[in-house]
Amino acid sequence: MPAQKLSVVVTRRLPEPVETRMKELFNVELRETDAKMDRSELTAAMQRADVLVPTITDEIDAGLLAQAGEKLKLIANYGAGFDHIDVATARQRGILVSNTPGVLTEDTADMTIALILTVMRRFREGSTIMQSGEWAGWSPNALLGHRVGGKRLGILGMGRIGTAVARRARAFGMQIHYHNRRRVHETIEDELEATYWESLDQMVSRMDILSINCPHTPSTFHLMNARRLKLMKPEAVIVNTSRGEVVDENALTRMLRAGEIAGAGLDVFERGTEVNPRLRGLDNVMLLPHMGSATHEGRMEMGEKVIINIKTFADGHRPPDQVVPSML
Repeated sequence: MPAQKLSVVVTRRLPEPVETRMKELFNVELRETDAKMDRSELTAAMQRADVLVPTITDEIDAGLLAQAGEKLKLIANYGAGFDHIDVATARQRGILVSNTPGVLTEDTADMTIALILTVMRRFREGSTIMQSGEWAGWSPNALLGHRVGGKRLGILGMGRIGTAVARRARAFGMQIHYHNRRRVHETIEDELEATYWESLDQMVSRMDILSINCPHTPSTFHLMNARRLKLMKPEAVIVNTSRGEVVDENALTRMLRAGEIAGAGLDVFERGTEVNPRLRGLDNVMLLPHMGSATHEGRMEMGEKVIINIKTFADGHRPPDQVVPSML
């Protein structure tokens, strides 16, 4: 007699092939609309599921976990980031948490380079002029930006994505500098001709471009605070495709409006969808709606990882992408 299929509840619409495969493997409850679940819906889902498949839009805190049913044994997150899940409390309650690392590295690195080029070369302003029909023709001094070749790129967080950004930046002729919790292996430094800075303050003060590529943890919250932002050169730009909470958004907004930082490219924001309204409309800022992982290939691979994590768990083994305390 075949084993009973796991009861799986998915909180958002996923790519159709991923949903189809889930229906084949599990007793899955799919979301009919793409609207995020409210807190009561999320609570009810956690009470009836063996496995919950949430996304970054689902805040799973200690209060929700306290109301979870006895059935819930795995939270198989659809996404690499897991700071929206209280992993420590889940662990105390005997609930495993898994994520989808690695599959978004190349897509996010592409986005980072795109934002660097957009801000440095003022592409947003040029596009706005063309879309408005106000272009009067070429001019020697119109929309002058800066070339990226030869510029110092400081990477805050030299993990998978930071390293992928560095490889792309080298192809554009940028000089690679980085700050990380641990110095990377010398073979990577040699390949990228990368300079390690033990002092983040010293690195920040000398860079032309700063790329935020570290995760959000208690130790990285507002790592780029007002004091540290003021260390940046007035002609420098900052790009964040990691987590909005790493940067003090109010301080950054004030400095951008005052011309104390030349520009910014932001794909993430400190308060999720609540973007500081004073950021909108600035000519020196490019804002994107969390598009770093928005490729067909990336979202499919995320789904495949979720399925593998659930299937491995169902077979009585530890999910390959289980989040462990050392990752927090």
